[in-house]
Amino acid sequence: MFISFEGIDFCGKSTQVKLLKKYLENRGGKVTLLREPGGTQISEQIRKILLDNKNHKMCTETEILLFSASRAQLVRENIAPLLKDGWYVLSDRFFDSTTAYQGYGRGVALDMVKAINSFAVGEYLPAVTFFLDIPVPVAFERQKKSTSELDRIETSTAKFFEDVRQGYLQLVKSEPRFFYIDATMPIEQIHEIILHKVLEVEKQHEK
Repeated sequence: MFISFEGIDFCGKSTQVKLLKKYLENRGGKVTLLREPGGTQISEQIRKILLDNKNHKMCTETEILLFSASRAQLVRENIAPLLKDGWYVLSDRFFDSTTAYQGYGRGVALDMVKAINSFAVGEYLPAVTFFLDIPVPVAFERQKKSTSELDRIETSTAKFFEDVRQGYLQLVKSEPRFFYIDATMPIEQIHEIILHKVLEVEKQHEK
């Protein structure tokens, strides 16, 4: 089963994907946790280029193609073989990030984004995608408390992140596999909601 987690930066998705991984492992499942961009040797090298603050001159076209190149490698090298071997694949971001960030955020034409995403991932779509939603001011408050250095994407403007958030909200409306979660709730409460949905999707797959 393939499950992805989406949201603007500092929404808490990385925390939730780790909690789900622990739960599924304790239940006896074979689980892998992947991050985007990254997840393979090649993809991690692309990640360094994408997130390096020195690369502020990167144009939008380069950005979307690099994200998609990293993803294409991840799908072929890791996701596809693991799913065929019966693993749970949990991904901290997937191609919906490109739709939200490069499509709605950067302004790349959505039909172009859709074509690039389709080429990169092929038939490998998540069974369910959790969108952890927080208002942009809340994200910036969390950002201030972070002790790690902000990457190239994280240093974007509030206007950019609001455009990205609105893009995600459009995806929630148009994509049935999306599941909306108010990520301002307590961590454990969010985790319980995610578990309930995962069990529901599993039952649907068993039918």
